[in-house]
Amino acid sequence: MRIVFAGTPAVAIPSLEAVAARHEVVAVVTREDAPLGRKRILTPSPVAEAADRLGLQVIKANRLGEYVTAQLADLQPELGVVVAYGGLVREPLLSLPRLGWVNLHFSLLPRWRGAAPVQRAVIAGDAETGAAVFHLVPELDAGDVYAELRRPIGPDETAGDVLAALAADGATLLADTTDALAAGTAVATPQTGEVVLAPKLSLDDARLDLTQPVEAVYARLRGVTPEPGAFVLLGEERFKIHEARAAAGEAPLPAGVVEVRDRRILVGTGSEPLELLTVQPAGKRAMPAADWLRGVAVAAGSASDATVVFS
Repeated sequence: MRIVFAGTPAVAIPSLEAVAARHEVVAVVTREDAPLGRKRILTPSPVAEAADRLGLQVIKANRLGEYVTAQLADLQPELGVVVAYGGLVREPLLSLPRLGWVNLHFSLLPRWRGAAPVQRAVIAGDAETGAAVFHLVPELDAGDVYAELRRPIGPDETAGDVLAALAADGATLLADTTDALAAGTAVATPQTGEVVLAPKLSLDDARLDLTQPVEAVYARLRGVTPEPGAFVLLGEERFKIHEARAAAGEAPLPAGVVEVRDRRILVGTGSEPLELLTVQPAGKRAMPAADWLRGVAVAAGSASDATVVFS
């Protein structure tokens, strides 16, 4: 089939490669180059770079308006495919391909419709997630489902871990669905169950509430890792926590209070403590938690004066 592929982040690359290996990708639509790094250098999206490597035509646009629609109409696609493009496909573009559009979404629909399904699933403590290929309709993530896969969420997996696994497995699911659509054998079924929304994460979502039980704190930390990245406040500054784990069996500490026990750096929560592994104070690089606290003690003059309380 002649396919238009729309995607932007790295998690969409396995799908692009899988679809391009089986069908003719006549164009790849991705978001415009964005400023990255401290020097704010304009950088192509990961999908744009992958499409260039594959020798595919790239259309860069942050909005799928009349100009993009006209470009794609000239290419006469039979199917549109979306994987984390970052924008809505509206009419008349939605009806342009003969078979419409399909979307690979990283959740078990209708649970977690929206921009951050994996992150929200991990934060909520879901034991299972998955991926679904569905027919795109005007309503958000509401179309009939052609195929899905399921996988457990490991107790220590971050959103990044889960998303990487789903991106790889979902690529095969998506390619198989495009094959079935080409053969005329694909069958879609309506979504059933409770609709739960997964809005994009904000910086506020990444702040850990240490008054909550350790299970909820740890789930949120994993859900916002690697992006936007978990943090607490140390004074008025953000203090990032890159890696941690629940300190099962340890005696409680007051919420936010840091203490060293058997060379483990613990911080109090609403139940058992959280063990800090890798942290990043404001203005510094990421480092082992023990190195950070040792530096605090040196600056304070003695370990006994190195009292740290997060909020």
